[in-house]
Amino acid sequence: MAAGRAALTRGAWSAARGQFERALETATTAEALEGLSWATWWLEDVSACLEAREQAYRLYRKADDARAAARMALWLGDDHNEFRGAGAVAEGWFNRAARLLEELEPCPELGWLRVFEAHAALGRHDTGRARELAVQAQELGRRHRAVDLEMFSLATEGLALVEEGAVGQGMRCLDEATAAALAGEYENLAPAAWTCCRLISACEEIRDYERGAQWCRQVEEFSRRMEARFVTGVCRAHYAAILGWHGDWSAAERELTKAHEDLTAKRPYWRAEAVVRLGELRRRQGQVEQAEALFNEVSSHPLARRGLAELSLDRGDPAAARDVLERMLRRIPAGSVSRAWPLELLVRAEVALGEHEAAAIHLAEFCSIADLLQTRPLRAAARFAEGIYAAARGEHEDACTCLEEAVDLYDGLAPFETAHARLEFARGLLMLGRTEAARREARTALSAIPVPRRDEAELLVALGLAGPPVLSARQLDVLRLIADGLGDREIAAQLVISEHTVHRHVANIFTRLDCSTRAAAVSRATGLGLL
Repeated sequence: MAAGRAALTRGAWSAARGQFERALETATTAEALEGLSWATWWLEDVSACLEAREQAYRLYRKADDARAAARMALWLGDDHNEFRGAGAVAEGWFNRAARLLEELEPCPELGWLRVFEAHAALGRHDTGRARELAVQAQELGRRHRAVDLEMFSLATEGLALVEEGAVGQGMRCLDEATAAALAGEYENLAPAAWTCCRLISACEEIRDYERGAQWCRQVEEFSRRMEARFVTGVCRAHYAAILGWHGDWSAAERELTKAHEDLTAKRPYWRAEAVVRLGELRRRQGQVEQAEALFNEVSSHPLARRGLAELSLDRGDPAAARDVLERMLRRIPAGSVSRAWPLELLVRAEVALGEHEAAAIHLAEFCSIADLLQTRPLRAAARFAEGIYAAARGEHEDACTCLEEAVDLYDGLAPFETAHARLEFARGLLMLGRTEAARREARTALSAIPVPRRDEAELLVALGLAGPPVLSARQLDVLRLIADGLGDREIAAQLVISEHTVHRHVANIFTRLDCSTRAAAVSRATGLGLL
């Protein structure tokens, strides 16, 4: 038993499993089963973990040890959530733990119940209740010298504060809790890993990629010292998103591929966290069809909806993007920092649609969130949004000022976003007649963008840095007839070809012009001087 506990402490999961199994060969005790459950939890042997916990629960109940039985019920509830996404089963175990704890003096197990309840409240965006429960859990942790409970509860409070916009205070809570986790203060390493994951996910949410990168390096060093995998696949997915923002796409690909494999095999309920971020990486790489397929695979995920909206904007279909983004906003409470992403994209969509009044309202809300959070990428995104809004109103001097600031804020931090901001800045310079300066900015941007967006491709053509898409003479004939309002049958009759051939020409036109509708193809071809 002692050797098994020591192995758990140093992250030697297989050795721990072996020690607890040897102990169980001598006598089937609840304590040995509890130890075995943690070894198999880390090895992600889900069936063995659940079986060990349930057997330990029954033995603790038989021994009339309500506190230990409640502890097993709590971890079983979390396991059913974590491994299987079985919310009803998890709720049953949490309720069982609550009833067992009713007749006991306040103990650490009650604190764990409160922090799990706080986690559920966060999922409902009830941040006030989440903070209240997390503070109660912290007090129990301090009273009983349970550092892992106290610090994980502090991290949970920090996440709630960040969601409310109290970013400085919330991130200080998360920093402290993560420092304690990586200093080896936690009695149980599982909450230490959860704490790191909370911090990294918060950094992704508020786009504090500098802080996230620093802590990711600390987590890697801790894992190397333990000579064991420390964080779960979900945490690796958050980490990969930060790598992607920094432009390290090969490392992001490696982390996401591994996270996807691990989550699919062991935690299928959470595999969407890897799928959706892999979709975003593909979008950045210009692999649009793969990105769309991945987003559609997990279409209910908020990041998938965001990704699909981005693709619609990239393709020149702002109306489709607006519909997705408005639905997202209706589901997020006013005042939540989670509104930042949909608001930012909605401004782009409304500007493209010429809906300047609606864009101004959403721009003001987005800028207020950016002012509240004060992270560099968010400040850059706000200046970018202000720039494209000013440009749409014909205020090109103001637009250039905003876009230049966006470039400076993004530069050295997010190469992909820097490049897109440079291209918009180049567009503003071109409108002011500063053609050579516009070309310099566009050339600098091109190295970081595998495939420019539709509107950016048109800018490059205007600057003489790219030629228009090449359409065959027959494709141009078809496109001219589409522009005249003819349908496929009429076009076939006019050109004396089959309808099937017309369908094929239309599909190729869409591919070459990067469009998905006939109206968009005509509009783009006209803008490029093809018609």
